[in-house]
Amino acid sequence: QVQLVESGGGLVQAGGSLRLSCVASGDTISRSAMAWFRQAPEKEREFVSSIDWNGNTQHYADSVKGRFTISRDNAKNMAILQMNNLKPEDTAVYYCTTRAGIYAWTGERDYIYWGQGTQVTVSS
Repeated sequence: QVQLVESGGGLVQAGGSLRLSCVASGDTISRSAMAWFRQAPEKEREFVSSIDWNGNTQHYADSVKGRFTISRDNAKNMAILQMNNLKPEDTAVYYCTTRAGIYAWTGERDYIYWGQGTQVTVSS
């Protein structure tokens, strides 16, 4: 069983930056892919970014390419999402998740452990 805790969300003006962190406990995630999803009010949860077990492969949603960067530190059992040039449409609850596999899939159903989420609000 893996527990995930996100942090780093908050309120920022458009064009600003935030750095989200996700720390895993209960078991190592060093052999597991990790991902970030987000859910805006009255919208379905959507894929943001994923990274494979050793950090060599990353995937991004088209809407965040060139602005967001995902990384991981297996020694610290954590994943990071660096978000730059934020836009009001990035406002959402951001969820960290991990799966029992090494590949960085992008489908929500591929992931089994989820954090509680952290709120990101971008003002215009």
